[in-house]
Amino acid sequence: MGLVSAGLLVHRSGSLGLEVFLAHPGGPYFARKDESSWTIPKGAPLEGEELLAAALREFAEEIGFVPSGTTEELGSVRQRSGKHVHAWAMAATLPPNFVLQSNEFELEWPPGSGHLKRYPEIDRAQFFPLRVAEQKIIPAQKPFLERLALRLKAP
Repeated sequence: MGLVSAGLLVHRSGSLGLEVFLAHPGGPYFARKDESSWTIPKGAPLEGEELLAAALREFAEEIGFVPSGTTEELGSVRQRSGKHVHAWAMAATLPPNFVLQSNEFELEWPPGSGHLKRYPEIDRAQFFPLRVAEQKIIPAQKPFLERLALRLKAP
């Protein structure tokens, strides 16, 4: 099946209409990138793990919060890397005292230096109005926003 990820697209109704929750990858590669670099919180399923269970687990690991609500499948997309990303939508809000708590990864930085550094997998995460999110999200995941808007009949 190749590389597979599962993610959760949390959404809510805000003052400007539909808002979606996106995450910004941590680490030096994305440090100065904003437009077309945000993503739905996602990750690889563990061996034998159902994709929806993986999406919920990954959201909790990357964001530090377990949302609750009914999920709706949004299908999958294929990213340039060849990875197939499966997504589910969930209407949810975050607690008022929410603080991002992401897991970390280790990376040799600068490359070839022999120095290993730890970085948060996600360094920022927030709700965006749909039209702003369309500019922020990586292009391959934009169909998830379109599918969600169609289902919710959002402009």
